[in-house]
Amino acid sequence: MQDSEMFIDDPDVWKYCFACGYDNPIGLKLLFSYDGEQVQAKFIPGRYHQGWGDIVHGGILYTLLDEATAYAVLCHGIGSCVTAKSQIRFVNPARIDKPILITARVTKTSSRLVETTGTLSLEDNTIIAECSSLFYVKGLTNKAVLWDMDGVITDSARFHFASWQEIFDSRGVKFSQADFTSLFGTRQDFIIRNVLGEKLSQHTIDELSQRKDRIYREKSRGNVRAFPGAIKLLHTVKDNNFKLALVTSAPRENIELIFSELNLEGVFNTVVSGSDVIESKPSAQIYLLAAERLGVKPENCTVIEDSPFGIEGAKKAGMKCLAVASTHTGQELQEADRVITSLEEIDLIGLLFKLSG
Repeated sequence: MQDSEMFIDDPDVWKYCFACGYDNPIGLKLLFSYDGEQVQAKFIPGRYHQGWGDIVHGGILYTLLDEATAYAVLCHGIGSCVTAKSQIRFVNPARIDKPILITARVTKTSSRLVETTGTLSLEDNTIIAECSSLFYVKGLTNKAVLWDMDGVITDSARFHFASWQEIFDSRGVKFSQADFTSLFGTRQDFIIRNVLGEKLSQHTIDELSQRKDRIYREKSRGNVRAFPGAIKLLHTVKDNNFKLALVTSAPRENIELIFSELNLEGVFNTVVSGSDVIESKPSAQIYLLAAERLGVKPENCTVIEDSPFGIEGAKKAGMKCLAVASTHTGQELQEADRVITSLEEIDLIGLLFKLSG
């Protein structure tokens, strides 16, 4: 019985794994991806992986399958597991220097057991080996993903910028693209005070904020668009039993508009808006409140943000952060654990288990 307990998000634990660790000089260095249904990877065996002649050793082939099926369990919302039983059928020999395609998926789950299947094949679809494995569940996932909305899920910056320009023009104040970019993602009272000064009354701030929201909703209604990859990744996380929270400075009316236009009702386990906290981003308040509502420790949360303020707040909360360079440059987002240009670049494994890998 092999212990496949999963702490793969901690590099000190997995970096010497014979199958997937990238610091193991004699390891296989497998890099898996997940498409929402199965995990997959490619491996090119060399001369050190052979048995007799130029045929890949059967133990290496089983290692590929065991690792793949364990990753399939990991992606299904299981926090830790133990390999209980595997049955493997060798169909055709695999020769060194020939790429091997590895796939695995979960076929059945219960509260204590998970069943999986795995397949090794050549590039021409010739089957090398197949296996079915049974895992004992040691614990469910304790991980969560916290999503910002504007700039991460929705491509809405132009509507917000135009709305703010109308508001500040009415006050005789120029509001540039650079001004907007530096403040985008923070709460509206924070933006108004930064632009118009701290001496404004709360009544005036509330009035300006409400006017801005009405203008924004008028401009964006019917024109809401999600960023490429956002909706698919949201549903992949949700469908595989990981918890989701929305953490946005936007008011509830804006959130309801976005949910309606993108059919996101019921996707998030909890929604935390700017009105739920006292302090605006870059405070950690909104992230910590989301973690509390989800019942998840901050260190088990991954935040997806698009602004330096959001990254700062997530890091203050003790969370990992993935930054999407949609509204800021990659250079401005370097404090994140990883920076990407599109959510199409990352899958469930990269998001939750190897963000810093």
